[in-house]
Amino acid sequence: MENNLETKQSKQSLIYLSALLAIFLWASAFPGTRYALQYYSPVSLMTLRFVAASLTLGIVGLFKKISLPKIRDLPMFAISGLSGVFLYSLLFNLASVTLQAGVTSFVVASSPIFTMILVRIFLKEKVKTICWVGVFVSSVGLAAITLTEVTDFALNSGMVLIILAAVCSGVYSAVMRGLTRKYTALEATTYTIIFGTLGMLFFLPEAISEIPNATFFANTVVLFMGIFPAALSYLAWGYALAKAKKTAHVTVFSYLIPFISSVLGFLWLGETLSAITIVGGIIIIGGMLMTNVFGRD
Repeated sequence: MENNLETKQSKQSLIYLSALLAIFLWASAFPGTRYALQYYSPVSLMTLRFVAASLTLGIVGLFKKISLPKIRDLPMFAISGLSGVFLYSLLFNLASVTLQAGVTSFVVASSPIFTMILVRIFLKEKVKTICWVGVFVSSVGLAAITLTEVTDFALNSGMVLIILAAVCSGVYSAVMRGLTRKYTALEATTYTIIFGTLGMLFFLPEAISEIPNATFFANTVVLFMGIFPAALSYLAWGYALAKAKKTAHVTVFSYLIPFISSVLGFLWLGETLSAITIVGGIIIIGGMLMTNVFGRD
């Protein structure tokens, strides 16, 4: 009995660690994107990042001898890749040109709400009331961070783009939840990213032409973002979605993105890290605990 309990707790811990790894790597993409955009256009940065991610996962997939997707599932992979890779990255990069990192991370972090609604409608996945309460509490922490990180929250073109990016992120997580019922996390992630990258190949010649104009460090950042905040983070997120009992138990981790992004911005870019931001992070964690501890079946 104790062994079964220990095994269950170990699996649950691995799910949480995978989600945290994905969120940490995604958060690192915010300051990374702001830095790399000094040398690359938004579409070139997106293209190079996911070409690197596709090559990384493709090599791993060949080594692991993963199965090919079934023909009837190709439309779902296309939707997953289009929403979570191509459109999300394009909208996010375009918005990052005009918006502060605090604004982009705040809006993108709201994607769990869209995901929870979609999985309830299409996958018939019920969510306990306490989970919604936990999401609300985390939203309060998110708002607290936003008050210190955001000075201009006007509804402009950049804001519209980042809201659409959040919707795309929510759609991606919901579709991935369905795909991981049929495929392993590695299979679902690999084909999702490959499908998403196919739509970017049109921009590849332009992206390659910009490489010589960027510094060595900038190109290193782009490569890092392709391998880690793209390939590895998507894989870790896919694993967490595949193994979690409820989608909300994983997606609520997204609320940590602005907090981690703020800490990384402080350490990397010298941005201000206020006491309210730290308090907001603690509140977010409290909401996550409500969802994952009291929201279990």
